[in-house]
Order: sequence, then C-alpha cells, then structure tokens
Amino acid sequence: MKTGCSIYRKPRPIEGAEFPLSDAADQFRRRFFPNVTTAEWNDWRCQMRLRIRSLVQVEQVFQLSDDERAALSQHTTGLPVGITPYYASIMGLDDPSEPLRRTHIPVEQEYLKNPGEANDPLSEDQDTSTPGLVHRYPDRVLFLTTGTCSTYCRYCTRSRMVGQAGGEYQFSTRQAEQALAYIEAHPEIRDVLLSGGDPLTLGDEKLDWLLGRLRSIPHVEFVRIGSKVPVVMPMRITPKLTAILRRHHPLWLSVHATHPAEFTPEATEALARLADAGIPLGSQTVLLKGINDDVGTMKTLMHALLKCRVRPYYVYQCDPITGSAHFRTPVSKGLEIIEGLRGHTSGYAVPTFVIDAPGGGGKIPLSPNSVVGRDGADLLLKNHKGEIFRYPDPHGSEG
Repeated sequence: MKTGCSIYRKPRPIEGAEFPLSDAADQFRRRFFPNVTTAEWNDWRCQMRLRIRSLVQVEQVFQLSDDERAALSQHTTGLPVGITPYYASIMGLDDPSEPLRRTHIPVEQEYLKNPGEANDPLSEDQDTSTPGLVHRYPDRVLFLTTGTCSTYCRYCTRSRMVGQAGGEYQFSTRQAEQALAYIEAHPEIRDVLLSGGDPLTLGDEKLDWLLGRLRSIPHVEFVRIGSKVPVVMPMRITPKLTAILRRHHPLWLSVHATHPAEFTPEATEALARLADAGIPLGSQTVLLKGINDDVGTMKTLMHALLKCRVRPYYVYQCDPITGSAHFRTPVSKGLEIIEGLRGHTSGYAVPTFVIDAPGGGGKIPLSPNSVVGRDGADLLLKNHKGEIFRYPDPHGSEG
C-alpha cells in the first residue's frame, strides 16, 4: 500500500506526532505505507482512514490462506473488516494461526450458525430504554456511544450493529440527548458505562461534551469507558485526550486486552499516559480457543497488564454470537485457567471468570470449587496445590 494519509485532508498540525514509534512498526510502515510520514503514522485519525478493510487491501499485507481468502471473497454484509495499520504491524503476516491475526481476519466458519448461537445472545435489545441505552442492572446503564471501532474483532458481541447503519454511523447529538434525558429522569442510575463501538473513536470535542453532560447529572457518581483503542491504536491517547479525561473524574477505563503480543512500546506508552492522568485502569479479556486459552499465555497477559498499571478484572467466556463456535472453549477451560493462576501468581493477577448469561441474565461469576465439604465442625478446603486443610467453622453446619 503506497497511499499517503495527507491526500485525504487539508494540511493541518499533526496531533500526537511525538508519540513513540517502535522499530517493528517503523519497518512495517516503510514496507507497506512508504508514503505515510512518521508524523502521519502517529496521527490516530490517519490510522482510522488507512485501515485495512477489503480483500485487495488485506492480501497486499498478509499472505492469505485459502480459508481466509474464501471468507473475505464472500464478505459483503455484517461485521466489517477493519484493521489499523499499527495493529497489523504486530500480527503474523505469513502465519494464519498467529493469535492476533485470527481475531481480525475472517474465516469461513464465521458464516456458520451453530445451535445456541444468536445475533443478540445477551438480549441487549430487549433491555434498551432509548436508542443506544441499555438499562439492565438497577443502578447502572450501558451507553452505546457509537457504532464505530478502530478494529473489528471477529467474536464481537455486538457484531449485529457495529459498523452498520450504511457504514460506520457518526455520533448523533440528538440520540445522545435522548439517552441523557433518560439518565436524568432515573435517579437510581449512579454508574454509566460508555461503550459501543469504541467511545475513544469519537473526536475530542464530542467526547468532552458527552462526559461533561454526564458529570453534570448529580446522581451519576462515576463514568466508565470500555475501549480496545489503547492496544490497537495507542496513538489516540494524546496529551489533549488525557487532559480531557482528567477533567471528568471520577472516571474509569476498561481495556479490552487479548494477548501478550499487544503489549508493545506504543501500547505501554498509551497505558502509562492514562495511568499518569489518574485514571484507574482495569482489563477485560475474552477467552478464545487457540489464542489465549492456556495458563501460560493468560498468566503472561495478566502480568503484562499489571506492569502497565492495569488491574485484571474480567475474563469472559466467549458469548455465543452467531458464527463464533471456532472461538469458544468449554467453560471448564476457563475454570482450569483460573485454578492455574490462583495461588501460583499474585492475587492482583487473578481476574474474575464470568459468563454473561444468554437471554439477559447478566454477568455470572464462576470459580473453581475450593470447598471440599465438611467434617463435623470443620470446613474442608483445597488450596492451590490440591492439599486439604481444615478451618474451624462450628456454626457453619447449623445453617
């Protein structure tokens, strides 16, 4: 690809030009985007415009397998293909089995619907109070700010809606005002989660306006943002953005992290900027077959998060979205991984394993059973080595 970013817009100052550029990313840029300057590469809006989206563009960068090529050839509707040049630079260009590549380049199994799968398995639509606002739990709401993502994960829970509406629909102030009016009218709402799509694909002014409106509602105690941007388009985390986010504390950010390979110098810098802005960071990881479904990979990922001041929060069982069977593991695999982490690494590195229950049941935590049983007044417990210990619990048997 020899397209330069500057032909798409009028000349203007490049924001984030000072962002670090790793040797690997720079070699990729020189090979596939030789007309894109370093400053343009480090401009997140240029990364958005230059996303790899079609079969022609994908095969210019990746050596495709027959399966990938067939899937891309028949892809006309549904979840778009979109990979930022930066994120492509850390994928295996010649290896179809490379984990990050598998999460973003479709294969033919994506077009198969298996028993139990659905386009909206979590029944979010039935709990939608106004367009883009899901009110399922008593004290909190999910605010779908945009249908745009910088990259499109093939296992996406909202593949039915992201990137749709005639393309990637833009931020609608009118729709946002409807959602804000609902929140204002419901004083029980104390927690608002901004998701989408990816809220950090909104421009600075729109995001600043939305956060300001939410913080002006007295009963909204704090706001959360769910985003994959820090690891797929880290140059979006500019000094201006962090200054905006800092203005709207208390604000938390959940990072969607998939694999240790995402923790490049660029992603590390982006997360450091967020942490330095006083934003508490947590992580959400989807358990994916053949990608991160072993104790070693998951432990390395959790350690990488902690080193970047991100607290591992949730590991999700992959939702039964239509066409996702090739990503889903048995639930027992998730329990096995948690058991392999607990006691074998820092407690901070052990996330909660959850299933988001189909049909709108919400998040249900699962954990290995450490309670073996009772022996008279003693509770029998199993530790991380499989050893049995007694805990005096004389009143527990009265329950």
